[in-house]
Amino acid sequence: QVQLVEAGGGLVQPGGSLRLSCSASGSMFGTVVMGWYRQAPGKERELVAEIADSGYTVAGDSVKGRVTISRDNAKHTVTLQINSLNPEDTAVYYCNVRVTDWVMRQKVYWGQGTQVTVSS
Repeated sequence: QVQLVEAGGGLVQPGGSLRLSCSASGSMFGTVVMGWYRQAPGKERELVAEIADSGYTVAGDSVKGRVTISRDNAKHTVTLQINSLNPEDTAVYYCNVRVTDWVMRQKVYWGQGTQVTVSS
C-alpha cells in the first residue's frame, strides 16, 4: 500500500552538507512518523532523525546539532539535511515510515536505501 522513494545520496566532501528526501505514496491513515536511519559497513542500523506529523523531532546522538529534519504533511515528504559531514557519516541511509492507526495497529515501511559517501 505504501511506497517510499528516496533521493539525494551521493559523494560529498568532508565539511560539506547533504540533503536527502523521501516521498511516501499510498494509504496512510493515522499517526505517521517519518525519518531516516543509516547503516555503515560492519555496524548496526541507527536512527539519524525522525519527525512526527505534529512536528515533534528526535535526532540520534551521533548527529545532534548537525541535522535538520522537516516534512510536508500534504505531500508526505520528509527532508533531512546534514551539515559538517565527516567520513564517519558514510553509510547507506534508509527512509523509515511508521503508521499507527486509530486502533493502535502499527505498520512500518522502509526505503531501498541510498548511499552517502563522505570523502575527499
